[in-house]
Amino acid sequence: MIPALAVSATVPVSFRPTQAPAPAEYTIARGDTISGIAGKFGLDTYAVLKLNNLQSNTIIYPGQKIKLGGTATAPAPAAPAPSAPAPAGPGGGSSYTVKSGDTLSAIAARHGVRLSEVFGWNGLNMGSIIRPGQQIKIGNGATAPAPAAPGPVTPAPVAPASTPAAPAPASGSYTIKSGDTLSGIAARNGVRLSDVLSANRLTMSSIIHPGQKLVIPGASTGPAPIAPASSQPPATAAPLVPSTFLGFSYPAAVVSSANENKALLNASPVPSREQMKGIVADTARKMGVDPSLALAFAFQESSFDHRSVSPANAIGTMQVIPSSGQWASDLVGRKLNLLDPYDNATAGVAIIRQLTRTSKDLDTAIAGYYQGQYSVSKYGMYDDTKRYVASIKAHQKNFG
Repeated sequence: MIPALAVSATVPVSFRPTQAPAPAEYTIARGDTISGIAGKFGLDTYAVLKLNNLQSNTIIYPGQKIKLGGTATAPAPAAPAPSAPAPAGPGGGSSYTVKSGDTLSAIAARHGVRLSEVFGWNGLNMGSIIRPGQQIKIGNGATAPAPAAPGPVTPAPVAPASTPAAPAPASGSYTIKSGDTLSGIAARNGVRLSDVLSANRLTMSSIIHPGQKLVIPGASTGPAPIAPASSQPPATAAPLVPSTFLGFSYPAAVVSSANENKALLNASPVPSREQMKGIVADTARKMGVDPSLALAFAFQESSFDHRSVSPANAIGTMQVIPSSGQWASDLVGRKLNLLDPYDNATAGVAIIRQLTRTSKDLDTAIAGYYQGQYSVSKYGMYDDTKRYVASIKAHQKNFG
C-alpha cells in the first residue's frame, strides 16, 4: 500500500476527466488507497482522511466503509480554515464529544495536540476506554481564549502578558539505539508516529538500525514537556500487555515492544472477526494450504481477533513474533508487516505451509508452530505442546 503522503493530494483541474458525483459512503475494494479513492471522485486526500478520522499510515481493508461527504468538488489548495470552537469545558478549555469509531490518538491529531496532553487533561492512559457521547477536555483552560461576543464594540479580554503562547519548538534529531522502535521514539519525544514517518520518508514496515539518525519534527532540544502533576495519568497505570503469561515472564524489551504494537493496533481500524476469518481462509487457498487447518490455527491463537498481542510480542490474528515474521518474509520473498491483517495472515499461512512440507507428519508440523520445529526435533513434544496439537486438530474438524 502506498502511503497517502507519497501521492499528490489533488489533480490539476485541466487534467481531470469528467467524474461522477462522490457518494456519501464508499465501500473499500481490494487494492484501494485513500488517495486513489479521493482522486477517483475529485476529492482532496487530506479532507477524506480527516472526515474519517484516519491518518496517512492507517491500514484500510476491503469491506470497510468510509465517508466521502457526497460532493465531488475538490477544495482549493489554500490553508484550511480553522474549525469552529468546541463548547467551553469545565476548566475554561474546550471539549470534544466522542463519536463512534473515535480513538484518543485521532482526537489528539484532529485538535493539533499531543496524545500525552489529552491523557493528562482527562486523567486517562493507553488502557482507557472511551465511549460515544463522552466529553473529552482539549486544553487545561489556561490558554484557550473565550469566543468574542457578537455586537458590542468593547474588545474581548486578552490573555495577560505574562502568559504568551509558547512558540512552536524546532525540529530535532535522535540517534537510534538497540531495541528502539519508531512508535517508542515518537512517544518518547511527544510527537505523532505519522509525523516521524513522514519526516524521515519511512513506512510502518521500514527497518531501522542502531546508529541511524532520525529527524524528530517539532521536538524541542530539551526534555519533552510534561503535563502538570495534578493532571498527569497515574504512573502505575496498567500496561496494555502484561509481562507474564501461563507462568512465564518475558524480558522488559520484549514486553515494551508488545505494548507498542498493541497500542498501534488499538488505534487502527482492523477487520472484524468474521472478516478476518475470510481473509485467513482466502489466503490459505491462494497459498495451497488447507483452509480448515489455517482457520484452526487462527482460532486457537487469537479467535480471529487481529488486535491480539501476547507478552512474547506475538502479533495479530496468527500470533507471529517478529523473528518468525522475518522467516515468513524470506519464505514469500517480500517484507511482511505483521500489523497489516493481510500480511499477518500471509505470514502465518507461509509458516504452516513450510512446517507441513518439512515435517515427518501433520502432528509434528502443528507442534512446530507452537514449540518450534528445532525444539520438537531435539526434545520431542512437551505436554502442553501435545495438548496444543490435539486442540488444533479438533478445531480443524469444526472448520472442515
